[in-house]
Amino acid sequence: MTAPPSFVHRALGLPPGRPVLGPLLAIAGVGIVLAGGFAYAAGWLTPDRLSAPRIVSQFTSNFGPHPGFRRNHAKGVCVTGYFEGNGAATRYSTAEVFTATRTPVVGRFAIPGGNPMIADAASPVRSMALMFQSPHGEQWRTGMNNVPLFIVSTPRAFYENLVASKPDPATKKPDPAKLKAFFDAHPESAPFRAWLKDHPPSSMFSNASYFSANAFKLVDESGHEQFVRWAMVPEQAYAPVDPAAAAKNPNFLEDNIDQQLAAGPLRWHLALTLAQPGDVSDDATRMWPADRTVVDAGTLTLERSVAQVDGPCRDVNFDPLILPHGIQPSADPLLAARSGAYSRSFNLRTHEEAAMARHAQGETR
Repeated sequence: MTAPPSFVHRALGLPPGRPVLGPLLAIAGVGIVLAGGFAYAAGWLTPDRLSAPRIVSQFTSNFGPHPGFRRNHAKGVCVTGYFEGNGAATRYSTAEVFTATRTPVVGRFAIPGGNPMIADAASPVRSMALMFQSPHGEQWRTGMNNVPLFIVSTPRAFYENLVASKPDPATKKPDPAKLKAFFDAHPESAPFRAWLKDHPPSSMFSNASYFSANAFKLVDESGHEQFVRWAMVPEQAYAPVDPAAAAKNPNFLEDNIDQQLAAGPLRWHLALTLAQPGDVSDDATRMWPADRTVVDAGTLTLERSVAQVDGPCRDVNFDPLILPHGIQPSADPLLAARSGAYSRSFNLRTHEEAAMARHAQGETR
């Protein structure tokens, strides 16, 4: 007479009398593998592995804790407006934003660093981040700087640059010896440093060009791919910053953009630089030759600025991998690293904002 199946036999779908140790060990093994995978992804088993939380944590180490703010580009101002495509880029991409249509835009001007109280003159870098909102639901988000190339080509090197740039507690400035050692170990940073030396920062947000630095792919109706880099080129003429004037007002960039937009709209043209075969598309430290074809794809018009504390850009993660159909990322490893770090920063600051809001509500009761 066959014994009735036990609970374990029934749970595993085994006939009565069949050994259960083997299947149980197999299931346990699968569980261990899955748990190990999650632990590895979280960095528990590999504390030296570079991860988005580790990069973001280094920003906090460099600039101090500032709850509720972005870990980089913490100081900024929201802007709103629209982009009007002119159809010139539709031969290269199916993205709706390039058609002869008007697309609403939410954007943000900022300076680098994790301190929202830093003086505008503390950095020669300005940034423009944009979110194009297609009428049919697609979004295109892009973050650009006023430098057409990046300081390093890999996430690991970027992290090492952050570590080398950490201010010394005694001087409140980076250790020159550590920076020199970093630059000596990373000769690919030389073009970035040379470009900054030869191009003084602009006097305003509004008269600077902003570059993607990373390459992307445009894809047309037939599936043909065209590598590009893009830039927002201002209609206002560039003028270098006056250090003396900038030193008098720690918020001169934001104050200026507020004043200008109160007087009328500001415009930039979206310039798409087309790569030729052989141009490097996965290294943001290497610029393409100056003779490459440039396509004017349309005009960005900004109409209004709003303080970021409650402006429409406050809760936007300007992830460069949020792309519409017709635009795809290149193999540049910095893109995935930026996406992960932006996501981590976004989750941290929104959690902090919610905690501060709950605390404030509790105090008013």
